[in-house]
Amino acid sequence: MNDRQFGPSLADYGTRFRLWAPAAKRVEVMLEQPHPMRRGEDGWFTADIAGVKAGARYRFRIDDDIDVPDPASAFQPDDVFGPSEVIDHDAYSWRATNWRGRPWHEAVIVEAHVGTFTKEGTYRAMIERLDHLVETGITALELMPLADFAGSRNWGYDGVLWYAPDSAYGRPDDLRTLIDEAHLRGLMVLLDVVYNHFGPEGNYLGRYAPSFFTDAHTPWGKAIDYRVREVRAFAIENAVHWLRHYRFDGLRLDAVNSIVEPGGLSLLHDISAAAGRLAAETGRQIHLVLENGDNRASLLDPVQDPPQGKYRAQWNDDYHHAWRVLMTGEKQGYYGDYQRSPRSDIARSLSSGFVYQGEPSAFRGVKRGEPSGHLAPTAFINFLQNHDQIGNRALGDRLEGNADARMVEAALQVLLIAPHIPMLFMGEEWGSTVPFPFFCDFGGDLADAVRKGRRVELAWAYAEYGDEVPDALAASTRDSAVLDWDGRDAPAGSKRLTMVRELLQIRRREIVPRLAGVAFGRAEASSTGLLTANWRMGDGTALRLAANLSEEAISHGERAGTLIWGSELVASVPPWSVHWRLG
Repeated sequence: MNDRQFGPSLADYGTRFRLWAPAAKRVEVMLEQPHPMRRGEDGWFTADIAGVKAGARYRFRIDDDIDVPDPASAFQPDDVFGPSEVIDHDAYSWRATNWRGRPWHEAVIVEAHVGTFTKEGTYRAMIERLDHLVETGITALELMPLADFAGSRNWGYDGVLWYAPDSAYGRPDDLRTLIDEAHLRGLMVLLDVVYNHFGPEGNYLGRYAPSFFTDAHTPWGKAIDYRVREVRAFAIENAVHWLRHYRFDGLRLDAVNSIVEPGGLSLLHDISAAAGRLAAETGRQIHLVLENGDNRASLLDPVQDPPQGKYRAQWNDDYHHAWRVLMTGEKQGYYGDYQRSPRSDIARSLSSGFVYQGEPSAFRGVKRGEPSGHLAPTAFINFLQNHDQIGNRALGDRLEGNADARMVEAALQVLLIAPHIPMLFMGEEWGSTVPFPFFCDFGGDLADAVRKGRRVELAWAYAEYGDEVPDALAASTRDSAVLDWDGRDAPAGSKRLTMVRELLQIRRREIVPRLAGVAFGRAEASSTGLLTANWRMGDGTALRLAANLSEEAISHGERAGTLIWGSELVASVPPWSVHWRLG
């Protein structure tokens, strides 16, 4: 037995089933025959059933009216509408028994979607590509959400059964095998989790536990009410579930600014504290990071170990947006906030983290962010592409199709050496042009609603591209996103991959050993397009950047330090060239 509140617990005699259903009058566990559950005063229903072992499939029958899966189901072999399966999380024999993780400052992340990372789209198929990641210089594989969603294909942000890795990709032990094999190769594995909403199909909580939700709304539906003790425990236990039972090295919490919690985000503190207790108990290094459009620097501390309420780092959207505007000139939506001087915004991000640190955002209509320059650069995960910034585009087109290759390469040369935490999107290391459009697998009225909603939201795109805009519900849209591994061997792919590997070798050799204790310095962007920056590294040396982000050669006289990337300069910096020095 264990002290978890949610989900079935295996014991010598059989299995204990528990369900929090405060609005239900009667609940039965449906196995080969119905078993009545005892109702407690706090809304919990419990049943201890002898002889039930791992592999048993069950549902809960609510008030003789509806059969539902366990909201804390560990596996749904027949998707979200089928029965839940009892899983023995202790049965898997881990091979990487000595793995305790890696320090955060060693992280070089690649974000990946299991269903499109390989043609097979499975956990086990990913194992065949782990060596490529290691050889490239990647140290952390971040998986997009796995919580069970309706249908056979989805980005993962429509999960409704948070504890169950989706069966479209394999069984729980297949996922464990992937993580085990990654650890054997020295790779950390992180997981994206979603605590701001449930998906639109397959969520029955409102039927028997309506107090799970408030009257407030998020962009994706009713807000979750984390003021309720049991609801709060559901999310905290879920975070620990992935870290303990699957040995993920960390979690990335999706869009926490959309978590509706009056009085602040104390839920985030409690999740961090629970992960910290697990880290202390097991001796593991566990890393928690955020996506937070509010730029709350006060939530971040990259060196707090184990976590005690803070988060290692945040996805730095500001950094991406400024580069995107510089390279493509885009103006729509939030890109409008970076039109004034994208080079200066890049400099601000390199010198103090966020671009918006309390300044008014025209796009949001409010002041955004908190001062962040006191933090270490490793509190910021910088990137040029991710699933959102590709997939939320009408065609799902990557940066390679919208920016000059010289610009992209210069941006990569800055990203992969700078003392922040760099992140790539799968295939970016060889300049893949395979799209990553939004896709899902809903049916009936919901499918029609998704199609209608996208036509309204992307009306400009349908007017411009017509039938070229992919149908999110079509299987062919998912198929179009499958990664082009053969692209690595094409001349352009091979050239790009070679450059990325060389940059990451330099990072591993020259930057990572000096990151402990690194601090922000100064960065400036001249009117001519010259970007200069420096940082004080942990060993006292200075890391210096000189990058010409323009079409004309620029005079630059500084030669201090040892050149670690770029060519020796005579009197000027060539267009779209990057130079790094240590000294």
